[in-house]
Amino acid sequence: MFLLDWFHSFLPLLNPLGFGAQDFVLLAFAVLVAGMAFAAGPFVERIARPLAERPLAAIAVFAALPVALRLMLLVHHPIPRPEVSDDFSYLLVAGTLRHFRLANSPHALPQFFETYFALQQPTYSSIFPIGPGLWIALGWVVFGLPWAGVALSEAALCAACFWMLRAWTSPLWALAGGLLAVFEFGPLSQWMNSYWGGSVAAFAGCLVFGAAARLRRGPSRRNALLLGAGLGLHVLTRPYESIFLVMAAGIVLAPWKPPWLRWLRYTALAFAPALLLVAAHNKAVTGSWTTLPYQLSQVQYGVPASLTFQPMPKPHRALTSEQQLDYDTQAAVHGPLPDTFSRYASRLAERVRFYRFFFLAPLYLVLPLFLFTLRRPLNAAAAAAILLFALGTNFYPYFYTHYIAALTPVFVFVSVASLERLSQVRVRGFDSGAPAARMLLFLAAAHFTFWFGIHLFERPAFAGLIRYETWDSIEDPDPLGRQAVEAQLDAAPGEQLVFVHYTAGHRFHEWVHNAAEIDAARIVWARDLGTEANKALLAYYPKRRAWLLYPDVRPPRLIPYLAESATSLP
Repeated sequence: MFLLDWFHSFLPLLNPLGFGAQDFVLLAFAVLVAGMAFAAGPFVERIARPLAERPLAAIAVFAALPVALRLMLLVHHPIPRPEVSDDFSYLLVAGTLRHFRLANSPHALPQFFETYFALQQPTYSSIFPIGPGLWIALGWVVFGLPWAGVALSEAALCAACFWMLRAWTSPLWALAGGLLAVFEFGPLSQWMNSYWGGSVAAFAGCLVFGAAARLRRGPSRRNALLLGAGLGLHVLTRPYESIFLVMAAGIVLAPWKPPWLRWLRYTALAFAPALLLVAAHNKAVTGSWTTLPYQLSQVQYGVPASLTFQPMPKPHRALTSEQQLDYDTQAAVHGPLPDTFSRYASRLAERVRFYRFFFLAPLYLVLPLFLFTLRRPLNAAAAAAILLFALGTNFYPYFYTHYIAALTPVFVFVSVASLERLSQVRVRGFDSGAPAARMLLFLAAAHFTFWFGIHLFERPAFAGLIRYETWDSIEDPDPLGRQAVEAQLDAAPGEQLVFVHYTAGHRFHEWVHNAAEIDAARIVWARDLGTEANKALLAYYPKRRAWLLYPDVRPPRLIPYLAESATSLP
């Protein structure tokens, strides 16, 4: 009777929940579907078990699924376009590698091409590690499309996540974890829909944690090699965080008995090529075997920011107004020295919310149960790895999810282990936990299916729902208006030269990004340095049609270049 009193009216204003008739209908439908999920659970499990017992078939399925699902969305959501400076810088890495080079010769007039995350001297190169660029370059060469490399890395991540979980849990739960990886990091993820995501580092983490857990059970040349390959790929992708990945692998391997040194020589053998490639890349870009491009950028431009216990780097070359703004911002985020325990603890607490990226919302309900599984050594090792990364990465003033992407399979394992623990709960002899675990898995699948369906069938009526979507990154709103500008340039015949004119109020959104071979590109983007200075670049490119772009008006305006138009807005 109490519930009936709560639902005594179908008018939203007359019941405490604010439900209308449509809401009650949807609630009834949800209850019906939930009941069907309970009933279908054992049937689905009987179908899934054969696939779980055939790891090669399951790996193939999980490799194909995220890519196939993303391709289904191409009608309404085309291949992702680079938008932010990180995207363009990773594409610069890939473009350089695609020409079988580790660095590019400096341009004759580098002052026109100053931008974020790119060196102009002693070479024209990205400041980023080459790991993600290797995958993008592979897709670019094989399929003629840089995004294909992103899709390949996503396929590798989801397949390797299942392979890793096979060493940490039962085959059936590993299958469930593989599906969760597709739901969370597949077609709707920011990692799938940008060029600076974390799928390469996550794939490396899968190799490391999967191989380490297998080595824990006994020596194996193959697993020792895979451990080294995973560590090597991560060094090529996230050098600083590789320190914590090595330590985390050591925690997983801790119970391994001698003669472990005999087997770890294979790990060193697989790891060595990555170190050699890092050194060769350093030498090609910076002129020093031991100086990372990232470090040279700190010397020249003062960014990226240093660790919080180090002084903020000072720039040693003249900065553009945009670069100066970036430096001032990063210096403010870095904060003064010395770093205090209070600031360290505050950063640590603030970053907890970002860990939600690795879990689907329905799973939040079950995650506390993982604490009851820590008596199992592998589960304790997983918790220690998460804590290690959290504490170690907290020494860097910025935080993005791809910084800790190597933990991706560990986070999936936490979800799976929590669900497995729930499935073992019995109340007065009744097996109540298993249906509850199945229900949460169903809700996770429903969560993904709902948002995937929204984007698959894309209707104007769905626009209001998108703002409630959490952590997905499938939308391409083109906030800077690049698409219209690029379409105008594509329609113009011949080679183009675009002078970008920023106003005094310009903030961060950089338009000057160029291909690895600037002179060979059809469109060259250059900074507007004023009428007199621009003459040098116009003389350098006498056959290119010159344009003047005003990116700070809405929408951005592109007009033919005239010397007298370069000093004021149209």
